[in-house]
Amino acid sequence: MKLEHVALNVMDPVAMAAWYVEHLGLAIVRQVAEAPYTHFLADSSGTILLEIYNNPPDQIPPYTEMDPLLLHVAFVSVDPEADKVALLAAGATLVEETRLSDGSHLVMLRDPWGLAIQLCKRAMPMLKD
Repeated sequence: MKLEHVALNVMDPVAMAAWYVEHLGLAIVRQVAEAPYTHFLADSSGTILLEIYNNPPDQIPPYTEMDPLLLHVAFVSVDPEADKVALLAAGATLVEETRLSDGSHLVMLRDPWGLAIQLCKRAMPMLKD
């Protein structure tokens, strides 16, 4: 089997989708213009989707209160330092930055809605090209 998407219930999927498109390079491949405002966002490879929606609206996980190691969305970054600076300027907040002994560089941030996002530059890439 192949992974198609991961779904997240969020407070403002319309604004969040626009931010992810503008600042993380995702593309909207399907959206619903009325509640629950579902958006399917594709990464640059077009092989994995992030689904965001607001349904049910009273059951949004407390992303800002959750340890990022409980849930985060990780992105491959060629230049985590430059991407970190750009995302901070766009409203993200820094959680932590780690350089592993193998040469990997990981940056944990929170998007403007509190969801943890990680920038990953692996010394040994884990994904196929």
